[in-house]
Amino acid sequence: MKTVKSYAMAIVAILLIGASYFYSKEIAFNAVSSITSSFKEMLLILPPVFILLGLLDVWVPRDTMVAFMGEGSGIKGALLAFFLGSAAAGPLYVVFPIAAAFMKKDVKFSNILILIGAWSTTKIPMVMFEFSALGPQFTLTRLALNIPIILVMTFIINKVFNASEVEGMYQLAKQASN
Repeated sequence: MKTVKSYAMAIVAILLIGASYFYSKEIAFNAVSSITSSFKEMLLILPPVFILLGLLDVWVPRDTMVAFMGEGSGIKGALLAFFLGSAAAGPLYVVFPIAAAFMKKDVKFSNILILIGAWSTTKIPMVMFEFSALGPQFTLTRLALNIPIILVMTFIINKVFNASEVEGMYQLAKQASN
């Protein structure tokens, strides 16, 4: 029963696609095509990410990560997290395994939140595209709004989760990697 519960969303999705086949074959085929395309994209992106995470795990000692991005890292850790998130390439779902690896290395929770926020809104390739396609006024206005929002969201999330909940997340990340 536990297995069925853990796959409930996938089962419901398959049933809905099956039902849509009887409504409209075109809709069902488009849905399957979209899912297949997304799955292929993930298969191309995730393996290199996991290889890099494995190398990070082996090559970068925990003490180094704690020194640069851990509890006592201060503004230096926040800026490094922001830079890493902004310099990233790839879709947003790639940052979550990276966040888990950072949790395993005891990176400060707020720095992980900043990394995720920067990854989602300030990636350099995206900013360059916006600058050329939408103009400097739009791009700079969006950045001027998004950067403070990342910091505000980090502050709010840090206040919403208590220390035991955050520690629980860190323990889950460490257990998942073992």
